[in-house]
Amino acid sequence: AQLQEQVDNLNITHENFKLELENSHSEKVEELKKEYESSFSELKSAHESERKSLEDSFKEKQELLERKIDELKSENDFLSEKLKLEEQKQTAKEKASLKNPQIMYLEQELESLKAVLEIKNEKLHQQDIKLMKMEKLLENNTILMDKLKKVQQENEELKARMDKHMELSRQLSTEQAVLQESLEKESKVNKRLSMENEELLWKLHNGDLCSPRKLSPSSPSVPLQSPRNSGNFSSPTVSPR
Repeated sequence: AQLQEQVDNLNITHENFKLELENSHSEKVEELKKEYESSFSELKSAHESERKSLEDSFKEKQELLERKIDELKSENDFLSEKLKLEEQKQTAKEKASLKNPQIMYLEQELESLKAVLEIKNEKLHQQDIKLMKMEKLLENNTILMDKLKKVQQENEELKARMDKHMELSRQLSTEQAVLQESLEKESKVNKRLSMENEELLWKLHNGDLCSPRKLSPSSPSVPLQSPRNSGNFSSPTVSPR
């Protein structure tokens, strides 16, 4: 009976544990199911939004390409029409030229005249540039001539001053030569007088001054100190400049 009771208890416990496991498993399944549904709905919404944006972008690009294709078609049509018109004009011109060779000759003459006019206009333009340069050169030449006249005038003034200085230098050289000659003469006279003075002093010292026998032949030169010779001894008067 005890074992049976234990078995019953174990069965009850097992059943309870089984029920708990089943409940827990059901709850986990429900949670996983909810999470799956939530992530699936999020992915679905993201996919839908991305698909919608791609569709919108595709539509915009498709519309842009269609507009560009339409523009290119219209431009092509316009160019085709223009080409047709040009071809028609060229054909009409060729026909007119073939029909009237004088018109063709006049057109050629007109083209040649246009070329000549362009060359002449270019030459005139070059001549205008040269004239402007010449006017500028003439203006510069006038300025240079004025400067040259001023420099020549200054040169003349300097030349006149130089001539005055040269004349003054010649006068000073002449006066210096005269002074040099006078100084040389005075130096010679001073030397001679110094020698005579020394001879007289020597004779006076030796007591031979009164001896007529030993008088020096240069004794009569004592009167050289007279006023007649003193003029040679005095220095010449130099006029102040």
